[in-house]
Amino acid sequence: MEMRIADDMLVVFDTDCLMCSGWVHFILRHERHPTSTFVSAWSEAGLAIAAAHGLTAASLDRTYLVVLEGKPLIKSDATLAILDRLHAPWRWANALRFLPRTWRDWFYDRIARNRYHWFGRKDQCFSPPKGQGARFIQGPPRSTVLPDHR
Repeated sequence: MEMRIADDMLVVFDTDCLMCSGWVHFILRHERHPTSTFVSAWSEAGLAIAAAHGLTAASLDRTYLVVLEGKPLIKSDATLAILDRLHAPWRWANALRFLPRTWRDWFYDRIARNRYHWFGRKDQCFSPPKGQGARFIQGPPRSTVLPDHR
């Protein structure tokens, strides 16, 4: 399944996670060039894209996937790639790339593991902003793909 255009960024994210949904809204507000596409991790397209890059549905419960110029990025690398595409001052946080990946991913894993507890979750909580719907591929709630871990 080919969904990207050469320069575009594809973000496969947990649409049931309030923090993840908030992050996507933040990206939309601060993108330098509004060319990214967003895909529900739990949609048929999201699961197929993840599988094409070696990720399972269970993997998507621990990270989101960014495909940039055909290259899959996860965890802190995915976050840094997104930050690099935002307006200043947000893109300046990309300087964290100089920290060792093991440190960055350790921090990322703590947030990912606690995101539902700290920020909450709701089946199909994500709603694209008005006028942005064409940039999103939605899917069923996570509960239809993975066992409920609440």
